[in-house]
Amino acid sequence: MSYLVDGWLESASGDLQNIEYIIKDENLTHIVAFHSQQCVEKSFKALLEYKNQEVPKQHSTLTLYGLVSEFIDILINEEVLSAFDDLYIDSRYPGNFGLLPYGKPTLDDAREFYELAVYIYEYIRKKV
Repeated sequence: MSYLVDGWLESASGDLQNIEYIIKDENLTHIVAFHSQQCVEKSFKALLEYKNQEVPKQHSTLTLYGLVSEFIDILINEEVLSAFDDLYIDSRYPGNFGLLPYGKPTLDDAREFYELAVYIYEYIRKKV
C-alpha cells in the first residue's frame, strides 16, 4: 500500500475515533456529521489513489462516489451522501451548525452518518 493510500486511511480512521468520543452527545451531532463526511471523503480518495486515479481537490461525497463506483461492489445510500454534501460547509462554521432541511441532525441522524462512514471505511480498507 502506498504511503498516500495509507495516509488517507489513517486520517479517515482518526475521524472515526473522534466520532466515538462524541456520538452520544446531542449537542455535537453536527460535528459527528462533519467527521462522518470527512471519513467517507478520505476513504473514497484512498481508493482513487490505490487505483492510480486522479484524486480531485474537492469534497462532494456524491461526486467522489461517482468516481469510485466502478471499483466497488456495494450499494451506498446516495441520500446520505447528499446530506453529507449539504452539511459539509455548514458544520464547520458558526451559525447554522450543519443544518439539515429540518434543522440540526438528530442523534439518530448522527448514528446513521457514523454507521455509513464505518461501513465505507471498513470496506475500502479491506479492498486496498
